[in-house]
Amino acid sequence: MSNKEVVTHLLTRLPEDVSLERIAQEIEFIAGVQDGLDELDRGEGVGLADVEKMIASWTTK
Repeated sequence: MSNKEVVTHLLTRLPEDVSLERIAQEIEFIAGVQDGLDELDRGEGVGLADVEKMIASWTTK
């Protein structure tokens, strides 16, 4: 699906009275997710074990 198609699909799912700010937030979220997926495809992602260590460090008191 092209970027234009992704945004078109997004716009059809949002309510008619949605603000431009909300539309921009939704597009930014989708772009961030796509960037992350692209990184994973290139083998640049963070491994699960590393993520678990990061989460553990965030939750310790």
